[in-house]
Amino acid sequence: MSGAGAPQANLKRKETKKLKLAIVAASWHTQIMDGLLDGALRAATDAGIKKPTVVRVPGTFELPVAAAHLVEEYDAVVALGVVIRGGTPHFDYVCEAATQGLTKVAVESKTPVGFGVLTCDNEQQGIDRAGLSGSQEDKGYEATAAALETVVALRNI
Repeated sequence: MSGAGAPQANLKRKETKKLKLAIVAASWHTQIMDGLLDGALRAATDAGIKKPTVVRVPGTFELPVAAAHLVEEYDAVVALGVVIRGGTPHFDYVCEAATQGLTKVAVESKTPVGFGVLTCDNEQQGIDRAGLSGSQEDKGYEATAAALETVVALRNI
């Protein structure tokens, strides 16, 4: 299950099964986060990665600092979170901080960081993208596949 226009994952076990993968996941919005994490773990399994490291942090704002720590020891890191718009500018600040922070970690470390952060107007949008039964998309799977495929692409340069 992928979104419209999303590329089909091409997880080649020969090239991915020995990769060290870390998944850092926020804790807010349990149902959505459980779906995202399940999708990420399914992608790891499809890639032949038996035991990815999973680290839970309080929220999406904490993802960049955890990812920055993890890129030192892992071939790829996947960041999973969800931010749901409320009535204050908090949504904008957290989304911008997570996006810029994770981008900075990836570029400065030269380590792929899968971006599995959902930025939603309401909870239903998160559920629709979390890879749950009846979801339209599986963003946890997609973010993990993207990070692993990027490792392979960079190694083939």
